[in-house]
Amino acid sequence: MSLPTYLPPPLKAQRTAPIAIAPKPSRPSPSPFRLDGALRRVLDLDLQRHFSGADEDEDEDEGEDDDDDDEDEDEAPPPPPPSAETSSRPRKRKLYGPVDAGLGKKRLVIRKQVQPEDADPGTPFFIRSSPGLQYNSSASSSSLLDGPAMLRRTLGLQTDRYSQYIGPTTDFEPSLINLSAFDPHDESLLSRGVLRKVSDDDTFLMLADRETPGFDRIVRDSDAIEAVVAPHGRALIDLYFDVVHPAFPIIEKHIFMQKYGSSHRDLSPPILAAVYILAINWWDQCENLAVLPRPDVRELERLVRSTLQDDMNRPRLSTIQAGLLLSQRPEGDQWAPTAQLVAVGQELGLHLDCSGWKIPSWEKGLRRRLAWALYMQDKWGALVHGRPSHILAANWAVRPVSAHDFPDAETEEADEDARRDIQGGRLLFTRAIQLSEILAEILETFYTLQSVRTIADAIPQATQLVLSMAKPVQLKLKEWYAGLPNALRLDAYSTGSPPATTQGRLPSIGHLHLAYFATEITLHRRIIRSLASDPALVDPYVQHICRGAAKARLISAMDFVNRLTPAHLRSFWYFASKTNFALIGTFGSLLWATSPGREEADWYRRRLAEYRWTLSVSSKPGEGRGLTEFAMTMLDISTGLLKQLPEKPSMSQKIDLPAPSAGPSSFGTPFSSSTTRPGAFMDNFAIAAGSDVSGGQSPRSEESTSDDEMDDSYRTPA
Repeated sequence: MSLPTYLPPPLKAQRTAPIAIAPKPSRPSPSPFRLDGALRRVLDLDLQRHFSGADEDEDEDEGEDDDDDDEDEDEAPPPPPPSAETSSRPRKRKLYGPVDAGLGKKRLVIRKQVQPEDADPGTPFFIRSSPGLQYNSSASSSSLLDGPAMLRRTLGLQTDRYSQYIGPTTDFEPSLINLSAFDPHDESLLSRGVLRKVSDDDTFLMLADRETPGFDRIVRDSDAIEAVVAPHGRALIDLYFDVVHPAFPIIEKHIFMQKYGSSHRDLSPPILAAVYILAINWWDQCENLAVLPRPDVRELERLVRSTLQDDMNRPRLSTIQAGLLLSQRPEGDQWAPTAQLVAVGQELGLHLDCSGWKIPSWEKGLRRRLAWALYMQDKWGALVHGRPSHILAANWAVRPVSAHDFPDAETEEADEDARRDIQGGRLLFTRAIQLSEILAEILETFYTLQSVRTIADAIPQATQLVLSMAKPVQLKLKEWYAGLPNALRLDAYSTGSPPATTQGRLPSIGHLHLAYFATEITLHRRIIRSLASDPALVDPYVQHICRGAAKARLISAMDFVNRLTPAHLRSFWYFASKTNFALIGTFGSLLWATSPGREEADWYRRRLAEYRWTLSVSSKPGEGRGLTEFAMTMLDISTGLLKQLPEKPSMSQKIDLPAPSAGPSSFGTPFSSSTTRPGAFMDNFAIAAGSDVSGGQSPRSEESTSDDEMDDSYRTPA
């Protein structure tokens, strides 16, 4: 006899409920590599309960506001403390899937580290796990508990999410975003992600890492990178922070060292590899490393290329850091990656003013430093590659960096010499930004397609137009150079004496002075081109003065290169430096090609031969080999092309120039009365040399009366 089959009653028709505007997405399976965001918040709440109850006897002298130690003053308050009933006994919670298996084997012993009362409120502090807690590869709990706890409150450095800036013309309407219900952390859950409102006008979309390509390879890539340099990883990191970081402070050192001290896996693979690759350039400068074989740099480069491409699928501030560091290698400068970095920076909102954002104050400083480093990369890349800049003034709202944006000098360096290096690097970085802004003005004024057409259409007054446009820029260059602090000057250095620096440390100010000369040369190249376009239309006196000023810049630049010491050449040099060395030779070749007579052309020929000799001496192994070899190659190409020039006519050693007339010039409009004498003319166009080295001679200068007379004839009037 068969049992009767049970049939459920028929379902009644139900009305369809309205669809929620912001449905909560289904919980995806947790990643074996990072803690889920929800689990992270659960642990956050439990840590607060732990601090308020279980650790009272250990931290009873910490005060009542422990929960606010890592809060920025403009952030929302923390959740209310749990009830006494809840905190009187430990909670039993079931974690998700494999994470439960990983964390359930050990009891986590958490110790809270309190920020000192006299510390800068913007300085982060950390929450560390017990030393006995071991790394669990299946749960990666160290990413949360051993790493900097304040990263959970950042916008661009979270451990499990990345951000996308929501612009004003996207499919997100700003007025509708303001209708969203934001929680106390200024977040609102949507089906596409989580909205993060950092100010009244700026909102980001936070997305999960686990859904991006290559996420499952992060730990494996980190281990592969560390294996290439093991066991010298820490030595290379120390070398990086000794040599590169003071002059190029784009990494938050205390965060980097804290994460690396916990595990190399806590750092993104591309930033780890980039630091190693750059530090290996100074491998021989470390006594302990010099006697050992170098790591396989090509393998590191292969790994960093693939990991950086993966990282751009989930960009963070560390993505920009890695890309900028890789671009500083002499062989790593390429224009296309710069454009990609600029795009990623805009995705992260680096082009915006973050001063009023609801993020930690230390992240604001890091964002400004990174934004200006990206700005410099774009402007100097545009110069050395001859390409249009990607960053426009109309879409750049970043405030200038200030002393508050450089925390390392006050918080990290106990050694006085190291602290002095950090402070000097702050000055160097700030002045480099200012110089880059002047360079950007030169590129915008003289080298855009529109400006080139404007100058060409101004013939026969093109030279006068160029000089009038050059005047304000030259004044800014003169003021910039005059305002250099003593710590950044080369005046005390001579060919035979080493720089007065701390024992064992390398001065990195050379690239700043070289960049200054490259900026001057970029301005004067445009003036000389204008003079040479149609010499018959240019007043001979104006041509004489302008060529004399250009010659003074060339002599100053060559003299600077000649005074560089081995310590200078072994220091950190900005990526554009190898091209800037070459620009000096290119400028000399231009003056040679446009010389009106044989004697002047022959003078430039000899000067360029001396300059090549200086570059060859500077390219000895261990000094500036990668810097100056490129300049020598370009100089050989330029001088080779100059051999095709027809022979120039001979001219007298002393050029008799007619006095400028008081009436209209050949430009069709009269000059002002200030142009009736050479010195006043130079003052009018602000073409006074920034440094008084126009009469400098290199050691190989020949004692030739023609050189001396030519120099006297073309010397800029005092």
